[in-house]
Amino acid sequence: MRSGARCGLGLGVASLLVVLTGDGLSAQGLPQRLAERIEVPPPPFSDGVFPCSACHASMKVNRTRRPLADMHTDIILTHDAEHRWCLDCHDAENRDVLHLAGGERVPFDESYRLCGQCHGEKYRDWRVGVHGRRTGDWNGHKAYLLCANCHNPHQPRFKALEPKPAPVRPGRPGR
Repeated sequence: MRSGARCGLGLGVASLLVVLTGDGLSAQGLPQRLAERIEVPPPPFSDGVFPCSACHASMKVNRTRRPLADMHTDIILTHDAEHRWCLDCHDAENRDVLHLAGGERVPFDESYRLCGQCHGEKYRDWRVGVHGRRTGDWNGHKAYLLCANCHNPHQPRFKALEPKPAPVRPGRPGR
């Protein structure tokens, strides 16, 4: 009886840690299934490209880094381009999902987990509402925008804004 109580207490602490850290990561060896589900909008796919398996299912996987010449020519990879390639994030066997560094497949609506692997500080800030945008109640239900809703995953830096001239002061009536 006592050992069962300890076991239940241990699971409660583990669940609490997942909720408190809010990262859903298994850095402490916690199972991913304990992580809470985050409400997000559908990923911002370009028209006609999803599901990816519609084209890739019958294609042989080509893991060679190369300029994209046949399809996806609009994609210019500047996101750590010297070290990254499509299949670092997109799953080679099931193109309709992404994959984490450890091989775990994640759907596109959980892409924040993929981004969070390298950008842990931004992921933490996003989870608590300091980075990105979320809507909902401050102490209740929340919905988050995905990283890809604001950042192009292939070119995540925002383009510099051109400064505009200061506005013209309105004149006083009668002068």
